[in-house]
Amino acid sequence: MSIHYEIISDDNIICIKDLCNELMAYQKSKAHIHPEWFDNMCFETRMIPSVKSAKANFIIIAKDDNEIVGYAYSNICPKETYSGGFATLEPVNFFDFDSVKSDDIGCLSQFYIKKGYRQTGIGTVLFEKSMDWLNSFKSISDLFIFVSNGNSNALKFYQGKGFKISHQILDGFITVLRNT
Repeated sequence: MSIHYEIISDDNIICIKDLCNELMAYQKSKAHIHPEWFDNMCFETRMIPSVKSAKANFIIIAKDDNEIVGYAYSNICPKETYSGGFATLEPVNFFDFDSVKSDDIGCLSQFYIKKGYRQTGIGTVLFEKSMDWLNSFKSISDLFIFVSNGNSNALKFYQGKGFKISHQILDGFITVLRNT
């Protein structure tokens, strides 16, 4: 295993299409609350709109030789981005807007490592590089991570990195984590 990391531009996100779709399938396989909501989630419906609507994006990939084996996608968005519809549901607020200090928030939006590459340290590197980027925005103090139900390994990972569970939304479909 010869892992190296690369930052990719918004124009080159197509290279993570397959991994993004694997992430959606993985989340569905873990979900015990409304797994069918993942049926319409894919690269075209999640990644592309998110990248286009963000004020700033950071996409880092992990490669084993020339194969992309993991990625992390973080962004800076207006907090209002997280008020609106989700899947086929009525509008939902992902957090208490009054608790957010500035007009924008930072979010670790997508994070995925292929099976066989998990628990090798790749996740820690991707996470730390993503946090370094998010923390480089001095005007942003509120960072969020949204974890789909059933993904207890992700919850433990993020909690081990200092994030705290804030609350759940959509009757437990998503757990909201927040920096302390």
